[in-house]
Amino acid sequence: MPIMKNKYLFIGDDNSINIEIICNSFDKLKSISNYIIIGEINNFKNYQSKIGSKTKVNEILNPYDFGKCKSNKLNFFNIPNNKSKKIDNLINQINIANFLCNRTKNDLVTMPINKFLFKKQMEFNGMTEYLGKINNKKTIMLMHGEKFSIIPISTHINQKNIYKIIKKPILKLKIDEILKLIKNKKYHLNFKEINFICYNPHCGENGTIGKEDLIIKNLINRKRFIKNIYSADSAFNSIKPKTLYISTYHDQALIPFKIMNKKGMNLTLGLNYRRISPAHGTATNIKYKNLSNNESYISCMKF
Repeated sequence: MPIMKNKYLFIGDDNSINIEIICNSFDKLKSISNYIIIGEINNFKNYQSKIGSKTKVNEILNPYDFGKCKSNKLNFFNIPNNKSKKIDNLINQINIANFLCNRTKNDLVTMPINKFLFKKQMEFNGMTEYLGKINNKKTIMLMHGEKFSIIPISTHINQKNIYKIIKKPILKLKIDEILKLIKNKKYHLNFKEINFICYNPHCGENGTIGKEDLIIKNLINRKRFIKNIYSADSAFNSIKPKTLYISTYHDQALIPFKIMNKKGMNLTLGLNYRRISPAHGTATNIKYKNLSNNESYISCMKF
């Protein structure tokens, strides 16, 4: 029987498949975990009516009191959308969820948001970076999958700026932080092999394409926990169970990760609590159609 771990669930952008997934997954999660949904309750119920969801909602007045949760209903802590701009309501909900998790050390599962909404009004690279900023913590994005996991050294930045992180002092700090965080017992990670993916094609071909990979190789060779250094085009040919790949940049590893893992989830390392998110987007093109895949979400709730 799985350990019953309390979670807060931030519903994210309601212009999405998020609420559909939450409602359609309810029966599979009743015996898995206690969780309280964080968001605007009226929007949630309106969405339910559009997809024909019959699951009842139980409003929780005290978000610390999981004893008031009912197993036959979705338990909801209402944060009304009192602000005029959608982004301000979402930020308010995120901040409250973050506060609750810091106080209780409960997990935070965040459903997808449209980063474009945030980028129009504020500096926002993603939830991993935002939670790091408001908590004054160095955060690492780990994409955890059933076949393999990945950590990109650089995340949501312009491709033309990636070379700036390939400096020995920066790389050393980032890799040392990764190796420290993945050993933290609260994440329940048990990687049997850690590999690194080069920057240039064919790992720079001995410096003839670029010198960046010479810096990487010299640094990685001193890290006894990292087993292999691969060119990106051959890194995923043969994958052993419980393997972690550290990649130089985002799409280099996220593309094979999302193709090959059907139950992937985004795990933020470095916070006082565990933040987890499904490895999919808002998928507004299939909103209200009951076509969404909930495997990633269920993995997050069971983690």
